[in-house]
Amino acid sequence: MKDKLQVLSGAMMIPVILLVVAGVFIGLGSAFANMENVSALGLSGLIQEGSFINVFFKVINDLGFMVMRYLPIFFVTGISFGLSKKEKGWGALGGVVLFIGMHTVINTLLSAHGISSDTVTAEAFMKSGLSEVEAYSRSSLYGSFLGIFSYDCSIFGAIIAGFVASTIHNKFVDTELPSALSFFSGPRSSMIMMFIAAIVLGTTMYFIWPPVGLALSKLGNWIGSSGLLGTFTFGAMDKALLPFGIHHLIAFPIEYTRVGGTMEVGGAIYEGVNNIRLAQMGDPDTLSYITRNFTTGRLLIHFAILPAAALAMYKLSDNVNKKKAMSILIPAIVTAMLVGVTEPIEYTFLFVAPLLYFVVYVPLAGLTYVFTEMFNVSIMGESFRNMFPNLLQPQKVDALPLLFLIPIFFVVTYVIFTWAIKKFDIKTPGRSSEEVKLYSKKEYRERQSGESVKAIANDAGEDKDTELVYSIIEGLGGSGNIKNITNCATRLRVELNSIDGFYEDGFWVNELGASGVVRKKNSVQVIFGPRVITIASKIKVVLGVD
Repeated sequence: MKDKLQVLSGAMMIPVILLVVAGVFIGLGSAFANMENVSALGLSGLIQEGSFINVFFKVINDLGFMVMRYLPIFFVTGISFGLSKKEKGWGALGGVVLFIGMHTVINTLLSAHGISSDTVTAEAFMKSGLSEVEAYSRSSLYGSFLGIFSYDCSIFGAIIAGFVASTIHNKFVDTELPSALSFFSGPRSSMIMMFIAAIVLGTTMYFIWPPVGLALSKLGNWIGSSGLLGTFTFGAMDKALLPFGIHHLIAFPIEYTRVGGTMEVGGAIYEGVNNIRLAQMGDPDTLSYITRNFTTGRLLIHFAILPAAALAMYKLSDNVNKKKAMSILIPAIVTAMLVGVTEPIEYTFLFVAPLLYFVVYVPLAGLTYVFTEMFNVSIMGESFRNMFPNLLQPQKVDALPLLFLIPIFFVVTYVIFTWAIKKFDIKTPGRSSEEVKLYSKKEYRERQSGESVKAIANDAGEDKDTELVYSIIEGLGGSGNIKNITNCATRLRVELNSIDGFYEDGFWVNELGASGVVRKKNSVQVIFGPRVITIASKIKVVLGVD
């Protein structure tokens, strides 16, 4: 079950990439499409209302909002693509067919029961006797997508449809039919099944979505009313689930669905804190970003807690090992600051001192979210890669509290980590005669189960030639041993025919520059960081798979 959740978690990151691009387009476009922003930037003489430059940036802005408008389609496409084991293009098409078919069936059933867009307004529900709160909650269950009046399942519906579509596709993709029907053999047979599945899924959703949707609204209301307790719980759980590879499953609903709340921005309703902030970025009337966004706390993790932990490790390393410790800690911290990838250093103290991770680091992570919310920090992005929009619309940003929050969290973390490392003689990088190294997720799990552990060295080398690709294939036991290969934001995920052909961890880390390795029966995960997307793409080209 956990393996399936990890695969689903990785697949959900595929469409999230579009949101990163959309954020850049909205940030850039709204800055120069809105004449008030243009005037604030002192560019009124260069950019006039209706000029070519102004219209160009309006196009850029609208393209960014296009992603927001059709987000469910992108999610069902990305998830069904990511979860399909072969013929991924057909799998993605099947996801779209099933998703639209599901809404078509729901629309037909609603119409058959006399339910239309006119009968589900808040006013109509209040006339029927519901309270205002109940009426608006009930009305929020309905919506229109691609011109189809249906339930507003949004991204939840897309996830369900993508998962179901990929399951059907994987089951029927190799189906062989009699010669008279051979045209529909193979992946085409899965398309037939999508239409049948649309009837089943649409009918099922027709009955189960109202209670599910209302439950999600109540959960969102609880999160909204739980105050700092809910904020702390989210921040702590986000890091506590990291070792299990399913932390996206708690962050995703908050960031992209109604669980994270809804807000009207520019006359349209947006769900999820990330979608709301992107909409605010493109709205000229928005004065500041929402402060309860469940992401700003990561700024303190990337710029205060992890650098302080790294400094404590460096300071307490043996003198003879200080240069080596610095050479592996600095790249890990720079990576966290630049792109938000934190696994290399987090897994190091997770392995050498699990209590340090769960008893100290996890609560500290939860507190970062609490304090940024308490001091009303409103800013886009949690690492340098996605902070660019702040430079173009500084009037929407309130980041001054970070000037004292970052130093405070840095000092507190440094003191706690220094004390803990000394008190319990924790063998952080450079504190023993052994090789100076970072540790992987796989080693942490081996330590927990009592198995022997091999130390691995960190290498931040980049993929610059095809030799790396062929070395990876060799390390996986050859092309014939590879059953399926996918990736998430940082990990190469591979299903093997046999784990026996998989090379030892030292090969992956010392020779290929991976940060760590995770094994689970015949499934492996190799942590390469953000460059894994390029690596996976090149491997698929060599293997001749999509």
